[in-house]
Amino acid sequence: MTQRRPWTYSADPAQPLRGLRVLDFTRVIAGPTASRTLALWGADVLRIDPPHMPELNGQYIVTGFGKKSIAADLREVHQLREIQRLLADADVVLLGYRPGALDAFGLNAHLLRERYPDLIIGELCAWGYGGPYAFNRGFDSIVQAVSGIAEIYQDANGEPGALPVQALDHSVGYGLAAAIIALADARRVQGRTGHVRFSLARTAASLLDLPVTEAPLERLQKPILRTMGSTFGTLNYVPPPFRASGVAMDHLAPPPPYGANAPAWS
Repeated sequence: MTQRRPWTYSADPAQPLRGLRVLDFTRVIAGPTASRTLALWGADVLRIDPPHMPELNGQYIVTGFGKKSIAADLREVHQLREIQRLLADADVVLLGYRPGALDAFGLNAHLLRERYPDLIIGELCAWGYGGPYAFNRGFDSIVQAVSGIAEIYQDANGEPGALPVQALDHSVGYGLAAAIIALADARRVQGRTGHVRFSLARTAASLLDLPVTEAPLERLQKPILRTMGSTFGTLNYVPPPFRASGVAMDHLAPPPPYGANAPAWS
């Protein structure tokens, strides 16, 4: 067992999560949106990716703000040991691969809880953690089809449609970030840790249960883009949807090159 170092909120209202160490084993949109949000509020986020499975470039860039990027092949013993050293000092671990995919490396909730009892664990997947589809791969658009969203948005000819954004991914991402913040506060105040799970399928069901509302078109404004220099060139991006002390927030750093950082905490 590893005794975790204490963490408390930063006095900086724009970075209250400064010092919170997050090890991020997620890809695509949902999980990286959660870790990007935690980084925005000051958390030290290390994203871990296999070097032989690079993320789509644009997808990686848009979710990579404020993080560090580590390429680690967990099949290599010395690289797995480096990740285990990071785990020993982490406050949070995010797991976004399909259930069971990382078990061989000790990266499942049961084994992590046993070895690191103070660790906060956040999991997400496509289909949930029980039932016949739990261990299947999946992504937002497929879950939209299965859940009935594609039918709701069918066109005049009856062709299935889709939401104009990957709403399930983003809903899971922001929901997971909020849950991690709540668990970090509970650990700080009560000395207790926690484990939370999200799935795209359950999120789809929750969204479908909400009452239907229509926003007036005059309220749907085009966002004012911001720019930031990076190794990828000048990035034009939609700013974060958050304010701190009444001031609109912005990302603390651009996304680093893929796999550019050493496996070490700040």
